[in-house]
Amino acid sequence: MKITETTTAAATSMPTPTTPDPRIPKLGNIPAFTEYMSQGWGTPDRTPPVVAGAAAAAEHHRARLSAEFGDRALVVGAGTAPVRANDTYYDFRPDSDFYWLTGASIEGAVLVMTPTGAGHDATLFIPAPFFAGDPRFFTNAAHGEMWVGSAPDFSDWSEALSLPVKPLDELDAGIVAAQRSGPTALAAGVVPQDVIASHGLDAGGELGRVCSTLRMIKDDWEIAQLREAVDHSISGFAAVLREVPTAIRSGGERWLQGTFDRHARTHGNGAGYATIVGSGKHAPTLHWVRCDGPVLEDAVLLLDMGVETRSFYTADVTRTFPGSGTFSPIQRQVHDLVEKSHRAGLAAVGPGKPWTDFHTASMEVIANGLHDWGLLPVSVDEALSPQGQHHRRYLVCGVGHHLGLDVHDCAQSSYEDYQGALMAPGMVLTVEPGLYFHEHDLTLPPELRGIGVRLEDDIVVTATGSDVISDALPLDARGIEAWMAQAQK
Repeated sequence: MKITETTTAAATSMPTPTTPDPRIPKLGNIPAFTEYMSQGWGTPDRTPPVVAGAAAAAEHHRARLSAEFGDRALVVGAGTAPVRANDTYYDFRPDSDFYWLTGASIEGAVLVMTPTGAGHDATLFIPAPFFAGDPRFFTNAAHGEMWVGSAPDFSDWSEALSLPVKPLDELDAGIVAAQRSGPTALAAGVVPQDVIASHGLDAGGELGRVCSTLRMIKDDWEIAQLREAVDHSISGFAAVLREVPTAIRSGGERWLQGTFDRHARTHGNGAGYATIVGSGKHAPTLHWVRCDGPVLEDAVLLLDMGVETRSFYTADVTRTFPGSGTFSPIQRQVHDLVEKSHRAGLAAVGPGKPWTDFHTASMEVIANGLHDWGLLPVSVDEALSPQGQHHRRYLVCGVGHHLGLDVHDCAQSSYEDYQGALMAPGMVLTVEPGLYFHEHDLTLPPELRGIGVRLEDDIVVTATGSDVISDALPLDARGIEAWMAQAQK
C-alpha cells in the first residue's frame, strides 16, 4: 500500500485522518526524534534497477526521434501511479514512450530533449529522494528512503543511463532553455497539466504519433526482450496446464489465472495485460478477464496470456485446450478451421506485404469454412465484401496487432502508418484468428453454442520472411493434446 502522508506515529497501521488527531504528535515536529532519526544510518545499495542493454537501446531510440524533429524541443513524461482508492495506489508503470527513450522506470520523471543544431541533448528530471539526515527520510512516503527502500540519487541514475539527471524542481528552467530559440516544444507521455499550461507545450499528439511509428521497428535488443517474454509465457502455459485437474475439482478459472499471474510476477514484472482464462461458455467472450467460472472437463479452455519482462516488453499468446485432454469431434472441427485460418494468416506475414494481408487471408478461410457448414446467410463473396461481413458475427474483432512495450503496441500512430502501411523487417506482430460461438446465439446449431477457439502467435518480420517466436507451442489439435499431456506429467 502506498501512503501519501506520514506524519503520525500511527500512520503505518491506520489511515491518515482527514483532521489530524491532536493527541498524536507529528514526528517531523519533534526535535529530539528528528535528531535521533538522523543518526546511525549506513548507505544502502542504491544501484538503479536498469535492465542490461536498456540504456544503450534508449540512446539509439533518442537519436532516431531526434532525426525527426530538427529544432523542436521535446518533453516526455513518465507519469505517476493512478489512485486506487483514497490514499492507496495501483503499481506504477512508466509511460511506454518514456521508457523507450530512457530505459528507466522513475515515477514522476520528465525527459527534456533540447535541440542543438546537430541533434538533441537529453536531460532527465526526477523527483529528489530523501535520505537519512533529512526529516523527509521518514515523513515523506513517496520519496523518503525509509518508505520506498533504497533510492538512487541523481548521480546513480546518471551513471546507469549515461544521461544528465537533475532534480525535478529544475524542470521549468530546463524547458525554458530547451525552447528558448525555437518553436513551441512538443509533449508526449504523461506530462503534468500545469507544466503543459505554464510553458505552452504542444500536447496535440504529434510527438506521440511519431514515437508510435518509430516504435514499430524493433531493434535487436527489443526483439531479444520479446523473445524472453515469449519464452517465459510458454513456460507459464505449462504451469497453468499442470493445474487444470485441480481447477476442475475446485478453484476454477481464477485458480488458473492466479497460477499464470504468479508465474509472470516471478519471471517478469507480471502479466502484460489482464490474463484471460475462459472455460465453456466463457471461451467465446473476447476479453473474459473476470475468470470467475468453473473449469469444465467436457469443454474447451481458452488461455490468452503473456508475461511482461523487467524491461516492460510483453508477449501475447493464445491457445485453446480441451478440458479433458482430448477434443470432442465438434470441438476438433472448430479448432481445425481456426488452425487453417491461422496458418493462412501466418503465411501472409512478410516484408513488403500490406499490413492487411494476414487479416484478409485469415478471414477468407473463416468465411469459406462457415459457408461450408451452412452458417452464412449469403454467399462467401457477399460475406467478404465491404458491404457484407456476415462471417464477422463469429469473429467480430481483428486478427492481429503490433506487439512491444504495449500489448497493443504503437496505438497512437496514424492509419497510414499502421493499417495502411507495408510490413517491414523489425516489426513484431500477432496473428490471432478465432471463432466465438456464444451460448445464446440462436443462429447456431446447439452443438456449436458455447465453443470459443482462438490461436495466437507472436511473429517477427525478417528481411526474408518471418519468424514465429512462439512456435514452441503446437498449433494442431493433436499436438496441443500431446503438449497438454506432457505438461501434466
